[in-house]
Amino acid sequence: MMRTVLLLGFMTAILLAVGFVIGGFFGMTLALVLAIVINFVTYWYSDRIVIRIYRAKPTDNEKLNHMVDRLAVEAKIPKPRVYLVPSDVPNAFATGRNPDRAVVAVTEGLMNLDDDEIEGVLAHEIAHVRNKDILISAVAATIAGAISYLAQIGYWSVFLGGGRRGGGSLIGLIMIIIFAPLAAFLVKLAISRAEEYKADFVGATLTKKPGALASALKKINEIARENPMRGSAATSHMWIVNPFKSDWFTGLFSTHPPVARRVKRLEDMQHEGTPEPYEMD
Repeated sequence: MMRTVLLLGFMTAILLAVGFVIGGFFGMTLALVLAIVINFVTYWYSDRIVIRIYRAKPTDNEKLNHMVDRLAVEAKIPKPRVYLVPSDVPNAFATGRNPDRAVVAVTEGLMNLDDDEIEGVLAHEIAHVRNKDILISAVAATIAGAISYLAQIGYWSVFLGGGRRGGGSLIGLIMIIIFAPLAAFLVKLAISRAEEYKADFVGATLTKKPGALASALKKINEIARENPMRGSAATSHMWIVNPFKSDWFTGLFSTHPPVARRVKRLEDMQHEGTPEPYEMD
């Protein structure tokens, strides 16, 4: 909860500073009102915003719901609602304000994996719900998404106006330099790589099949490289594996540990029983 408050406070400070620069005390007052509105919407509706970005819909798929129900019982949490994302690329994320309002969303492509692999992925997301990572993850995605949108406007203004004179390209360049790293900083401030290791460990413990999750991670990563999804780079930390095309902009938002290291830890659990998910690499 403290991280959420700090993140919202940081966002408020940014808006106040921008408001003061643009309009002095009056601009800062308007920015404060805007910040209050944004903070309210972000805290209460960030999960819904993320769900709508990816057009996820509730599903009554019997296999998915049965798996989630059993894993939720094992994790001793209320059963999250299950949503389906219309994408052929296998992946999944969890969101929600708290475990009572949690959602586990999977892509249609995830259903092409083996049942044990699907269960491993679901267990990883259930672990995020149990570990109460989901609120800060959704808040970070919403705030950073708004800021990174400004950076992308700057990027395209530079790219499209490359040969033209004037202040437009300079302003665009300044927006890239300031807003893109700032948005990435906010995400990395809120999200730790250790959380992914921990969710891998807890998820593998719930299913008692670390090898299945390791296999799923390898397949998801390979497919994502060949067929990246479209979406907001600021939400990449929410997915079990970064599903977006690797470039300088999405790289700024990278919070996941390397898949190879996650797989090795899980395979160690499978073969030697040596779980060490909390140690940072």
